[in-house]
Amino acid sequence: MGASPHKKINTDRLFYRIGEISTILEVEPHVLRYWETEFPFLKPRKNSTGQRIYTRKDLELVLQIKNLLYKEKYTIAGVRKKFGENKLKKNSVSMETIQGVKKRLKEILDTLNRDLRSEKPPAVPENKQDKGPRLFL
Repeated sequence: MGASPHKKINTDRLFYRIGEISTILEVEPHVLRYWETEFPFLKPRKNSTGQRIYTRKDLELVLQIKNLLYKEKYTIAGVRKKFGENKLKKNSVSMETIQGVKKRLKEILDTLNRDLRSEKPPAVPENKQDKGPRLFL
């Protein structure tokens, strides 16, 4: 396992098997399986035969993990903490967005309710009532 630069990754592919990821990262497959147990945010899918299938996003994630562990000399706990901090930042922005959307939806709902209360149903002419059931109001 030499310290060579990142290998060129075929971006045309949507999914990679664990062996392919292992080759790209130059780590053994058991290391990737270990990382799955240590990092709850790393969850590759499994296909119908139980093989791990990594997406492009998973690949980018394990590249970051490898960089933090091997080059920046983070500990497992340090990587967990770093990714936890990133998650908190994303969630706080998301909560602000959610609160803004929620406020705007309430405003829209209030406007619609006000319009419905002030609007009277359309009058039906007497001669139209005898022609059978109405499908639209």
